Amino acid sequence: MQFNAKVTDICKQRSACAIVAVDSKNRFTDSGAALDKANDGGLSKLLKRGDLGKSAGSTLMIPQVEGGADRVLMVRSSNAPISQAEFRKLATASANAVKDLKDASSYLTELTVTDADIQWKAQQTALAAGLASYKFTRCLSDSKEHPLAKFTVHGIDKKQLKAAQKGAAVGAAQAQGSNVARELGNLPGNICTPNYLVSEAKALAKKHTKLTTTVLDNKKMESMGMGAFMSVAKGSDEPAAMIAMNYKGGKTSQKPIVLVGKGITFDTGGISLKPGAAMDEMKFDMCGAASVFGVMNALVAMEAPVNVVGIVAAAENMPSGRASKPGDVVTSMSGKTIEILNTDAEGRLVLCDALTYAGKFKPSVVIDVATLTGACVIALGSHATGLYANQDKLAEDLIGAGETTGDRAWRMPLWDEYQPMLNSNFADMQNIGGREAGSVTAACFLARFTEEYNWAHLDIAGSAWNSGAAKGATGRPVPLLMQYILNKK
Repeated sequence: MQFNAKVTDICKQRSACAIVAVDSKNRFTDSGAALDKANDGGLSKLLKRGDLGKSAGSTLMIPQVEGGADRVLMVRSSNAPISQAEFRKLATASANAVKDLKDASSYLTELTVTDADIQWKAQQTALAAGLASYKFTRCLSDSKEHPLAKFTVHGIDKKQLKAAQKGAAVGAAQAQGSNVARELGNLPGNICTPNYLVSEAKALAKKHTKLTTTVLDNKKMESMGMGAFMSVAKGSDEPAAMIAMNYKGGKTSQKPIVLVGKGITFDTGGISLKPGAAMDEMKFDMCGAASVFGVMNALVAMEAPVNVVGIVAAAENMPSGRASKPGDVVTSMSGKTIEILNTDAEGRLVLCDALTYAGKFKPSVVIDVATLTGACVIALGSHATGLYANQDKLAEDLIGAGETTGDRAWRMPLWDEYQPMLNSNFADMQNIGGREAGSVTAACFLARFTEEYNWAHLDIAGSAWNSGAAKGATGRPVPLLMQYILNKK
């Protein structure tokens, strides 16, 4: 989709639809008032009929009005100033209302939002529009691309135009990256295999000279001592891969941010087989890897002046005669031994070797992203990503990035008191810690492999996809990660 920000007169700006806000007292912002005047008060008359709902985010589309736009979309807001959360709600509601049109122009930036400037409002408006434009069509026999192709954000005045353009560009990039992640996450496991992810990474490198891709196959990983990773991969006929996408957009002296994504392209649970109900959703177990792909795609597209390495640990977790068994002991790349008590706790087994491998890039920080534990869903639901970190400043920066974008995270404890739950009688550690604090002990397991650098873990088991009628990948936490990276440039 094409995004831009302009200072536009709503009565002259050509588009399929102009989006304006109306508060609880039926008052327009400036552009809406101008359009109402151009229509001899026609919009106000419609409001008096009560056709626009009273709750924030209610919308009403009006066709064939006087002015530059073919339609007007009125969106109900509270009285000014409104909260950031409400602004996101209005931006999302309006974007969903116009997503089937060829183009739209939004004047929601005229709203007064608590602790938010024009750049933030433009960013949120563009992000919402980009997300709304996505539709999964890859596996439909009669598919049509979403028609929304152009979206314009109103810049209010010339003094604020540059800030609005910058905000719209960032929001558009975050949406692009999120949609890449959603597409990969939504693909079925028979298409999106580890080898498919390899081909995607190589194709991305061919398009961008500042990005190089390195792939480690099963044989190479075995020779490097990645016994934990291979204990998962060996149960599948599909070859596994450790993919490293190295983007060098910053100064050569700048240490890279390393992102590590769990890429289990389908998770049966292995010998510790999952229940059959909703097992189809285990194609989403690679959403951590998908988010890494999303971030890398967006960064190279916007030529961000940063150095970022995206590592993807890609494998299937399958039951077979070669699969790991409960009670097996394996040796990780770090040399530490692990007793596998549950083969369905496989994510931490692939990640621990990936985290050791990440150290070779001499990172400034390492952030892993994984649909790691059902326990995190129980703890936080789908609203927040679980955040663990071995450095307070890193945790604060990630939480701040989430608050800016609305892609929120909540810090969880990473205390030494939890570590004894991983003690094993037969190895250096076991891969599960018991029924209590499952998300915490999983993070404590990973922490044992990240002692040499600044590290954060994002458990996205609750935030990476939706179930039920709205089943599908969400693209989270791409906005959070991108905001964090761009804040560091």
